[in-house]
Amino acid sequence: MSDDDPAEESGDPEDAEETELVPEVSVEDLDARLDETAEALEAAETEADLDDVEADLDEVEADLERADLPEPDEDDEDAEDPRADLESRLSDQRDDLADQRGPYASDAVDEVESAQSTIADTRWTESGEADLPAVVDEFLDAMNEVLETDLNRAGDDDPESLADALDDAVAAVEEADLDADDDAETIAALLEATDGLGTGVDDAEEWDDLQTHEQLQAQGFYDVLGHYKDFPPELSALKEHEQQGNVEMVLLALDSLESEFMEEHCLDALTRMNDDGAFEAMHQRAQKRDQPAIRALGKMAAEDAVETLVEYVDSDSNPVLQKVTFKALGEIGHEDAVQPLVNKLVMDDDEVRPYAARALGLIGDARAVDPLADAAADDDSDNVRAAALWALRQIGTEAALEAAAEFDDDRTFIVQTEAEKARDALDAAGEEVVA
Repeated sequence: MSDDDPAEESGDPEDAEETELVPEVSVEDLDARLDETAEALEAAETEADLDDVEADLDEVEADLERADLPEPDEDDEDAEDPRADLESRLSDQRDDLADQRGPYASDAVDEVESAQSTIADTRWTESGEADLPAVVDEFLDAMNEVLETDLNRAGDDDPESLADALDDAVAAVEEADLDADDDAETIAALLEATDGLGTGVDDAEEWDDLQTHEQLQAQGFYDVLGHYKDFPPELSALKEHEQQGNVEMVLLALDSLESEFMEEHCLDALTRMNDDGAFEAMHQRAQKRDQPAIRALGKMAAEDAVETLVEYVDSDSNPVLQKVTFKALGEIGHEDAVQPLVNKLVMDDDEVRPYAARALGLIGDARAVDPLADAAADDDSDNVRAAALWALRQIGTEAALEAAAEFDDDRTFIVQTEAEKARDALDAAGEEVVA
């Protein structure tokens, strides 16, 4: 640059910053610094020492990110990648750093709160619930010894009271304000006590530890059995509970026995029982869009469920639910379902439209005659057109049969067949009038 160069003469600090070069960082330099942090990590004795190591690792990471390191040869599978190797060393040292930290008093608090949650939220067997008080008492005794406190359990032996009793233990740990370095031995003793608490809670028998037949046996499902001939024995018990009107036991079997075979028999039993208890149970399930329950409500002809089921008629994003709902509404046969179902005769899904038509036929309301006739005349799907004629035949009024009979020369066999049946019904009705 010449002596009279304006940039040089100006001495502008911004220009100096633009030309300032970032110091180069080599692979060898980064390797050496990671060697140093590894030695410092091994020698660290306090949290402050570990904080220093973490700060050094942060600096190494920052320099590694901006370093211009050699790239491996893409054509050579065995070529070394210096950046990847350094990143791996850095990651390993961070893991080692995390392992060396603590333990902290907060770790003991976390363990106690985890045990609290398990005790309160778990369904226990009688045996498991009976074991829990001793587990909690033993833990509180250990806490008293470690922290020189006077914790005791004043509540009942039920799980909720046991969980509440551990609140005082959490408060005692927090009030002790233990330091990870100065109180390391105390924290270690606390963690030993919390480990014992966790192990005791885990060893207590939960309801889910039982096999299904053990759960049913514990709840008296098999008590009705004497000599039984049906297999599996659950089926014999189910039949007996149906005869005795034990809706709760049938529902228990429905919830517990995970097989399509037993689900079908349970739903059939509830349908036959068809009392207030069976309806309420199926209605509650139907409100959660449970399809077997919706089918059962249809077989029950449960008019009180119509309002709930009509809400699902427009569930176009769930065609399977719609099909089940349409059929159930048809079986129930309530007039409040007519217009919602009529509206679905023009929906986009030609796999669902036939179900709407057939449901209208099952209901048998004459208001559906004209919409069904329009569907038979205009729909692009032969299945929908045939279903519409079937529905008109089920309605069975003269107007419905005449509307269906007009298609007796249709190009499609299934449509023509339905129309011919309608024509035969009209002829038979005419002969009866003449006679």
